[in-house]
Amino acid sequence: MKKFGSLFFAAVLGSACTIASFQWLDKKDPATKLEYLTGVPASKVAYRVDEKGEAIPLDFTAAAEKVMPAVVFIKSTQDSPHRPEQTQSMDPFREFFGPRVPQGPSQSSGSGVIINADGYIVTNNHVVQDADVVEVTLYDNRTYKAEVIGVDPDTDLALIKINQKGLPYLPFVDSDKAKVGEWVLAVGNPYNLTSTVTAGIISAKGRNVSIIMSQSQGGNTAIESFIQTDAAINPGNSGGALVELNGGLVGINTAIASPTGSYSGYGFAVPSNIVSKITEDLIKFGAVQRGWLGVSVGSVNSDLAKEFDLKVNEGAYISGFAEHSSGKEAGLKEGDVVIKIDEAPIKSSTALIEYIGRHRPGDKVNMVVNRKGSEVTIPVILKNRDGKAEAVTAAVKDEVSALGVQLEEIDGKVLKKLDLDHGVRIKALGNGKISKYTDMREGFIVSKVNDQPVKSVKEFNDIVKKKKPGDLVIFSGTYEDLPREFNYALRM
Repeated sequence: MKKFGSLFFAAVLGSACTIASFQWLDKKDPATKLEYLTGVPASKVAYRVDEKGEAIPLDFTAAAEKVMPAVVFIKSTQDSPHRPEQTQSMDPFREFFGPRVPQGPSQSSGSGVIINADGYIVTNNHVVQDADVVEVTLYDNRTYKAEVIGVDPDTDLALIKINQKGLPYLPFVDSDKAKVGEWVLAVGNPYNLTSTVTAGIISAKGRNVSIIMSQSQGGNTAIESFIQTDAAINPGNSGGALVELNGGLVGINTAIASPTGSYSGYGFAVPSNIVSKITEDLIKFGAVQRGWLGVSVGSVNSDLAKEFDLKVNEGAYISGFAEHSSGKEAGLKEGDVVIKIDEAPIKSSTALIEYIGRHRPGDKVNMVVNRKGSEVTIPVILKNRDGKAEAVTAAVKDEVSALGVQLEEIDGKVLKKLDLDHGVRIKALGNGKISKYTDMREGFIVSKVNDQPVKSVKEFNDIVKKKKPGDLVIFSGTYEDLPREFNYALRM
């Protein structure tokens, strides 16, 4: 298993999730709402006191009956072959769950949680990553095709949607208020065994297990502050629910730490406050909004405190700055130890990353640092990675650009030599679906798409633009150095 801890860039996501009865998201979909459960904490109602005065848990049937209908089974299908070297290098979850995608057409499965009545479902990014088709099976065995609304590899979360109304769903609870030792249930579909419920306690909070290996520009932007639980979690539980005993969503189950790939007592879930923030961003903006603090930080321990003569024994030590650092611009300095943000104590780099991870560009945070023994409060306006305090818009989905090809017209003499009347040539292949899912190479001359003649680049684009996600497209043509017909199949 990978080592816990290390330096991180606090390049992180959006604003704090206000725990209220209802929060309306009125920019992209005014009818969409997420519910937050408030009121009496589970610890006040889910226990009874025995004759010795000791608190013991009540049975879990009420919570299980409430939660199971809102947890779904997800099957992801990849119809196009994958190159084995890509599959292994791009899947950091192999170490925790074994290889997810074998070479060739494949299927993988996991779990998801319905978070509102209109069909929005939260799962893990690694459950639906690279899928050509995503299917959701509900608790009552109805099955639907799902649309991937958006993904966030930095938190290993994804939001999908099915076209159904009036569905059972789970409300969010404030994961900050969850306590170590509190009883929780894990609900999911391990080993394709649907609707499985296991019980345990919260073993720890703020765990960083170095599983999410985002490599976007500017450094490691992964946000890991997992809730650790000893509730049994196995392959297939990914994307399932971790709930408290009132049935409120505390987290999304994501990984296990195990030498065998099966449960051995350590499971990890993304806290609900991060989940709800990512969900809101994807619904409202179509893209995750990342507040960019732009600092390199490490957790203070006795060795670090001794090495740099620090006056504190916990906190987040600032060792450097990235480009467009809003922290540096606001007045943070190398050697500062962040000990508090707003009213939240910061005891480690993980705590800092999680807190900033709930804010968007433009949000203001008050950072309290210990600077050579003195406490200094520094207001910081968070910006995005480009140094602007504004929201980031989602990239427009374009079926042609998704292919990752650059096309060119072909000289008539070349066509005549190959005994062709028409065609366009692949001038260059970039990072797109064709290079990822087929063996097509540069120089391929496309003469037909699904038996429709292609006489120009415009005709090629017009044909592809009419295709919908999930449609099967067959590119037919030849190569100058291999004058025979080739057919490449691709699922859009």
